Amino acid sequence: MLSGLLALTAAPVAVAAPPVTTPPTQPSPCAYRELPPPPVDTSERPAPGQQEPRPLPVPDKPLGGDRMSDCGVVLPPKALNPPENNAHSWVIQDLDSGDVLAAKDPHARQRPASLIKTLLALVVVKELKPDQVVTVTAEDASQECTCVGIVAGGRYTVDQLLHGLLMHSGNDVAHAFATALGGVPAAVQKMNKLAAAIGANDTRAATPSGLDGPGMSTSAYDLSLIFNQAMKQPEFAKAVGTRQFEFPGFGDKPAFPIYNDNKLLSQYPGFLGGKTGFTDDARHTYVGGAAQNGRKLAVVMLRAEQQPARVSDQAAKLLDYGFALAKAGTKPVGQIVRVPVPEPALAGAGPDLNSGDNANTGTGAGADDPFGTTGWILTLVVALIIGAGFVIGHRRKQAAERS
Repeated sequence: MLSGLLALTAAPVAVAAPPVTTPPTQPSPCAYRELPPPPVDTSERPAPGQQEPRPLPVPDKPLGGDRMSDCGVVLPPKALNPPENNAHSWVIQDLDSGDVLAAKDPHARQRPASLIKTLLALVVVKELKPDQVVTVTAEDASQECTCVGIVAGGRYTVDQLLHGLLMHSGNDVAHAFATALGGVPAAVQKMNKLAAAIGANDTRAATPSGLDGPGMSTSAYDLSLIFNQAMKQPEFAKAVGTRQFEFPGFGDKPAFPIYNDNKLLSQYPGFLGGKTGFTDDARHTYVGGAAQNGRKLAVVMLRAEQQPARVSDQAAKLLDYGFALAKAGTKPVGQIVRVPVPEPALAGAGPDLNSGDNANTGTGAGADDPFGTTGWILTLVVALIIGAGFVIGHRRKQAAERS
């Protein structure tokens, strides 16, 4: 244990910034067990005629272990205090083992902002093929930005759009994916169905992009779980780990480069990629992972602020702290409970990409038929040959009997 403490002491986990003081009017740390903090604007007001969504049920036992229900900072025994940061909830996890190395109020319900795009991306890589072509609608291209700049009528592959979604947090791309998945309500339903299937019990998407909406909810634990699952998908891991990508043009718009919003990709040793987010209600949100000395760790931060240091810099210090804990061999404080992403959970819920109503979402006839048009033609030819063989054989047999 002495060596562990020395390792932690040597780790760059301290910060020079003064601690953030808590205002006297701040609610108690356990105030957000059922719901996120009250919204600051009208973005979460239900549409006329619709009711306010009920809070998601709180499980009797917290997923990930008993300590995951703690409302304050959750640390291993005798571990040094974590670096100062102003996130209201955070989790440091091992991406391979799922061990939670340290946390703060991990199951408190917060808002994800654009981190919900990791859940949308997980649905996309399960339902749509990387080379499948999506035709953008005028509604897709006119979303409230941040936007990549897709063009109405433009035809883009799923892989190209995935880079725009995760590197530049394109709300226009999120809407295009939602259209391809059957429309916004269907896409949100698929996101929530997948969240429930993998055990993200604090999560309810209200929009595919992360813009605030009625009932939007998640937790640092849930987003750690979703990111853990997503990083096991090669298409996702490649996109979040890409620094620069040449996005295709369409019509009069030429191709143009997009750059990854995550600053740590070029600054933090071994950084694997991640996602940033912000809305007025969610404040700043962050997820990112890195690999060092044979360990892969990730951090999620929710409801953070850019002062006194940038959120990405605060995340870097939490990653440093996590790698120090890993090196010291401290005991995990919890576990990311990983359930394999269920393939049948999403099957049959998507649009018919071959129907006229959804012609803008597919690559044409046969796009979803694994056997393919060519396979059916070959089968028909073989069947005709076999049938002709039977007819010829029967006629020969009859001729032999008459002779």
